[in-house]
Amino acid sequence: QVQVLESGGGVVQSGGPLTLSCVASGSIVSILTMGWYRQAPGKQRELVAVIEDVGSTNYADSVKGRFAITRDHAKYIWYLQMNSLKPEDTAVYYCNAGTSRTWYIAGDYWGQGTQVFVSS
Repeated sequence: QVQVLESGGGVVQSGGPLTLSCVASGSIVSILTMGWYRQAPGKQRELVAVIEDVGSTNYADSVKGRFAITRDHAKYIWYLQMNSLKPEDTAVYYCNAGTSRTWYIAGDYWGQGTQVFVSS
């Protein structure tokens, strides 16, 4: 099994930065993709960003140019660096890990979620 745990959520003013962290443990040798999803109140869960083992990245259109996904691959730690935050970024953020490079389909391993609230 793979266990995934995220942290770093909190309250931030509009325009500010915030960085989320995620770490995986267990059968981590099988992890090929590392990603972040979010779910806002009353909305469906959406992909925010994903990074593959070879380093390629993909982002939701709504966060391009503002967010960056990075990782320390050897330590199986990945981050979501968020800048210029907007109230519409308010959501529960979930980290995700997968065992294939089909990045546009969520992997099987999820963190418990961390709340990000962006005030006006």
